[in-house]
Amino acid sequence: MTGPTNTGGLQESVGYVLKRLMLGRPLINEQLKNERLSNPVALGVLSSDSMSSTAYGSEEMLIELLPAAGMAAFALLLPITGVILVVLALVAASYRQVVMVYTRAGGSYVVARDNFGPRVAQVAAAALMIDYVVTVAVQCAAGTVALASAIPALGPYSEPITIGIVLLMCYVNLRGLREAGRPFAVPAYLFVGLVLLLIVVGLAKQLTVGLPQFDPAHTPGVVSVQRGNGFVEGATLFVLLRAFANGGSSLTGVEAISNTVSAFRKPEGRNARKVLTVNAVLLGLMVGGVSLLAFLTHAAPYSSGYPSVLSQETRAVYGHGVFGTIMFGLVQAATALILYTGGNTSFNGFPFLASFVAEDRFLPRQLTKRGHRLVFSNGIIILTIMAVALLLVVGVNVNNLVPFYAIGVFTGFAMAGYGMTKHWLRTKDRGWRYKLAINLSAGIMSTIIVGIFAVAKFTEGAWLVVVVFPILVFTLIRLNREYRVESAILDRVREGQIKRNTNYARHRVFVFVSSLDLAVLEALRYGRSLRPDELKAVHFMVDEAHANRLRERWQNLDISTTLKVVDCPDRRLNRAAQELVVEASREPGTSVTVLLPRRTYAPLLGRLLHDRTADRMAAVISRLPQAAATIVPYDVQSRVRAAFPDMPEERITHAFEQLLTRLVGEEAATLERHEHPKPSSEAMPISALIPGQLATVEGRLNELDVRRNGRRGRAIVTAELADDSGALSVEFHQPHQDIEPGQRLRLSGRVRLDSDSHAVLMSDPDYQVLEQPADT
Repeated sequence: MTGPTNTGGLQESVGYVLKRLMLGRPLINEQLKNERLSNPVALGVLSSDSMSSTAYGSEEMLIELLPAAGMAAFALLLPITGVILVVLALVAASYRQVVMVYTRAGGSYVVARDNFGPRVAQVAAAALMIDYVVTVAVQCAAGTVALASAIPALGPYSEPITIGIVLLMCYVNLRGLREAGRPFAVPAYLFVGLVLLLIVVGLAKQLTVGLPQFDPAHTPGVVSVQRGNGFVEGATLFVLLRAFANGGSSLTGVEAISNTVSAFRKPEGRNARKVLTVNAVLLGLMVGGVSLLAFLTHAAPYSSGYPSVLSQETRAVYGHGVFGTIMFGLVQAATALILYTGGNTSFNGFPFLASFVAEDRFLPRQLTKRGHRLVFSNGIIILTIMAVALLLVVGVNVNNLVPFYAIGVFTGFAMAGYGMTKHWLRTKDRGWRYKLAINLSAGIMSTIIVGIFAVAKFTEGAWLVVVVFPILVFTLIRLNREYRVESAILDRVREGQIKRNTNYARHRVFVFVSSLDLAVLEALRYGRSLRPDELKAVHFMVDEAHANRLRERWQNLDISTTLKVVDCPDRRLNRAAQELVVEASREPGTSVTVLLPRRTYAPLLGRLLHDRTADRMAAVISRLPQAAATIVPYDVQSRVRAAFPDMPEERITHAFEQLLTRLVGEEAATLERHEHPKPSSEAMPISALIPGQLATVEGRLNELDVRRNGRRGRAIVTAELADDSGALSVEFHQPHQDIEPGQRLRLSGRVRLDSDSHAVLMSDPDYQVLEQPADT
């Protein structure tokens, strides 16, 4: 029976075909390229996280102020916003220094690692990982609030909508979604343009006819509003600190540009600094403007989370007419779009950060591996699981999620500031005192804000971050210690050990058997191929009747290998195996190899019906000196399929695989060529070439040109080969005197996409002149 894809006689698994159907054709390594971003595109792509926080920053401050200060909350909102803008300016100034020095990806993690070492850098790693997880939850929850503000009927379904969006983001990112193009810049520019227009129109209307004011104290559904002398009762230090802590969420995402400096065009640092400055200015204008409109209109947050403060301000500015309804819909759509886009940035940032940390051996190595579509699939899946778990535990209320948010963000700010401070103290470059003052001030300020969050929001969920944070840092360091200990053992390789041959006077091989079947016979055949001095089959007797039947069958089949039965009355098979091997290797110069037949069954039923005794016994034997354990696998399930194809479950499996084959269609025929390219002696049409493929083509040489490599001054011969189906760009890095225009050539080489023209290109192929030009 053939599998769903059978190319060249090799059968693909059902799971792999399902993966291809879900995620698409696998990408090859040569298709992994870094796109350089222009400044306008970079501003739109990288600023969505920070810009989108405008939608909920002012609202979060009012949630704390209104129950304590009443209507005086709107007066207190402006000075608190002013303090937040000062912090924004200081943090942005600090990161302007970071992007000029560290022009590779990594942000505060790389800064901390280079200046404090990898162990201290795990504080920044933990902070950023927490930030990325909570960013997904907060941004998606806030995006759903924007949807519910426009369509209130969606409000009761906020949780499934938000979790569904997170799962959708996971899926599209597993398919290889790239955030480096203009489409991802559109939501940011649309949102920024509409919010700035809202602020300008609102201020103009206030100066002319005046803006309408809401009455939160008498509006059903609004968060509780304190009645009485608000300034006296509400302006307590603790309330102000809680409001400031909530408002600090407006600064999340400022570090995104420093995390991806390497994505900018050259000079990377200077371009990143320009984009960072524009981002900070626009963010400051929007945060200040939204708070000012809230002060003028008295727009207040609702207990249910919707309608949002920003949506109420839009209604107050544009009214309820046709034009106002259109603008309201546009603002809400842009808000939802940028919030979801901002949440999606974590699906790029988290896997890359996890890969950096894993490369430093503080996280499992699996996080460094790219998956089916050249993305860090394991990191994407882990991020999704943690974000969904957070939403299920805490809920989709943005106010409940904010305490988890800014502690990680501002810890990252602090680590970047302190790391740059040490950098300036070490290098003392030009103007280092001024730069040191900025970075140190940003580090101290960020540390103070972390403390404010930890104290002011402790009972509202910050306690969990306070507890999880050190545990996460300890876990990262503990994983690294395990890797280092393992490496210390495995790296104990000396020249003498490499050159020294195995020199045992006696080699004994044992085959452990529980029953007599084809798997045991295969293990015995393998044991004989080792040419040991002694080969024995060993059965550990737990059931005497079973052991007698095994001995009798062994004799009836006249197997030449001796069967030794070892009594095991306490049923401790591992202990009995150890004692046997120790006794056998007691004689000096004796080595022992144990072969353990392992039968592989159906994935699900096999786990249920059969144990993994062979693996456990191999583990304990491998610890013994002068002993080795080898598992000899025997695939039972494939032979079951071949022998009993009419079994109901096998017929169902076969029908399912046939369905998959039809779904895959003609693509299955080219899968092997695409994933494992092999040179072909037959020429193929140029239009059918696949990047990464080793191929042979024939055509006429239409153009031939010689240009100089600007960096090295070497001559590069460029040409164009054409057949009836299309054209292929060709380049030779060494001149060839026998090649000239008009010839018919046969080329063999690897195909790739040119990074500049995106044309199909073959570089330095093998060639054969088939026909000279007509006039020769």
